[in-house]
Amino acid sequence: MKAFKVSGTFLMGRDMQPFTKEVAAEDKNDAEEQVYSIMGSKHGVKRFRIKIENITPMKTEDVKDPVIIHKIGADK
Repeated sequence: MKAFKVSGTFLMGRDMQPFTKEVAAEDKNDAEEQVYSIMGSKHGVKRFRIKIENITPMKTEDVKDPVIIHKIGADK
């Protein structure tokens, strides 16, 4: 797995809220799907209200989320 940083906006109420998420995924499409799932689960936001603007691969040393570090195997 690789680490990706996904950023964009989502509609919360009447305002667009910016977000940045670190996810562990096989590729960019998988990272996009995970963000839709996470945002829908945590905030109850439908996919059409989420606008993903950027998906970039991350270097292992730049990952800050301990769960993602473990998932990509960088904690060994």
